[in-house]
Amino acid sequence: MMNSRIALLAVTLLMSAGAALPAGAKTTAGAFPGIFNTRTTQSSNIAMFPKWNGALSRYFSERQLADAPCTSSLFNQCHLKEWKEFLTSLKGRSKLSQVRAVNAYMNRQRYFTDPRNYGVKDYWATPGQFFKRNGDCEDYAIAKFISLRALGFSNSEMRIVVLQDMNLRVGHAILVVNLDGQALVLDNQVQGVVRAETIRHYRPIYSINERSWWLHRRG
Repeated sequence: MMNSRIALLAVTLLMSAGAALPAGAKTTAGAFPGIFNTRTTQSSNIAMFPKWNGALSRYFSERQLADAPCTSSLFNQCHLKEWKEFLTSLKGRSKLSQVRAVNAYMNRQRYFTDPRNYGVKDYWATPGQFFKRNGDCEDYAIAKFISLRALGFSNSEMRIVVLQDMNLRVGHAILVVNLDGQALVLDNQVQGVVRAETIRHYRPIYSINERSWWLHRRG
């Protein structure tokens, strides 16, 4: 779960939407199925999300890590070996099977808040950092996103969604996958993969992938 910074972010995005979204920004209602009854406005200006860009940059650096023993105190390729073997085992399976397997695999990790884990209020971790140190909701979502990207899912099929949990009154992050026109939710708070239409208590603020972000408003 995220803390009250989500509420502040929502206000900031809504108030600055005119500046943040360029003249060519597109309203994309219906372009991505059923994310909790919201309409969206799309922008390619993801530079305003440095934590997301930082996580991606560190991930690409991780892929160049040298081989070393698993007993090494320095993070290396050996520490990522199990994840890579897991992804390899999923190749050739149906997309739905891959989505379910990735969700279950990542949900085995333990939940740790960012202040406890990194000493800061908000930190978006790479999969490697997540496997080594566990993490919070956006770290689960990022690891699932990058795992499915490695399996061949496209950016257009996935979004990390930052939202407000109206029941718990906290910020939260999930991954939503568009599979055959159906929005599937991968959530560390839910054991299995569920359809977005079955969830009533989530209010999206924004969603993002590697190429674009979307501001959500109630439909």
